[in-house]
Amino acid sequence: MNVYPYLEAVREKRPLVHHLTNWVTIFDCAQVVKSFGASPVMAHAPEEVADMAGMASSLVLNIGTLTSEFIESMKIAALAANMKRIPVVLDVCGAGATSFRDKKSLEMLDAVRIDIIKGNGSEIARIAGLEVRTRGVDATDVGADLHDIASSLAKKRGCIVVITGKADFVVDANSVYIVQNGDEMMSHVVGTGCMATSVIGTFVGASPAPDMLAAAAAGLSCFEIAAELAVKKCTGPASFKERLFDSIFHLKKEDVISMQKVVP
Repeated sequence: MNVYPYLEAVREKRPLVHHLTNWVTIFDCAQVVKSFGASPVMAHAPEEVADMAGMASSLVLNIGTLTSEFIESMKIAALAANMKRIPVVLDVCGAGATSFRDKKSLEMLDAVRIDIIKGNGSEIARIAGLEVRTRGVDATDVGADLHDIASSLAKKRGCIVVITGKADFVVDANSVYIVQNGDEMMSHVVGTGCMATSVIGTFVGASPAPDMLAAAAAGLSCFEIAAELAVKKCTGPASFKERLFDSIFHLKKEDVISMQKVVP
């Protein structure tokens, strides 16, 4: 696949990406969307989430800082998005760490239409029904084939499943893209996983529904290409994050085309 046209679409269409997201990483999620040229909005109040979701290009949900009340706002927003066929992305952040997170993740999946489920290997494995545990919000070894886990969950839920890690699996019932861009420095910065979810929401918000699988893979590839460029100019996690946003903003066609590593 050619990744660059999906970045071009984001820059041309400037999608509005509505978030109900992790309070720890909320600024970085907003900034990564803005750096790509799109428009982030972070509206959480139950009194307005339906209105905001209804005007958005995509909806990003992230359970990183989870409460029961927050889940209810997410349901209201997702139902409004479902009514207008707006893509909904759910980051099952921390699933597998506590029974509360497992319960609320499954509750969301049963209550509304989720178009893309995203998480690390152990988070997705837990949502798929495997007896695994997540270490806080960090992945643990699953001991099973990640592609098979993602494919099984995608078929069961009728959606796209994204597993991020050293290689990212972007899977639906019939197809898979493996994204092999990125740098190990990303694992030393709080929030790169949450940012990746916002990037997925940005790219699917700028692409028609039949293209969501490819758009999600393209978004991850562009985000991780920017990380590869940023790490060349950094001295540690703090300078890396600063240069990551700059690299996203300045991504060039020739860099994307020459550096993309997306295997169908």
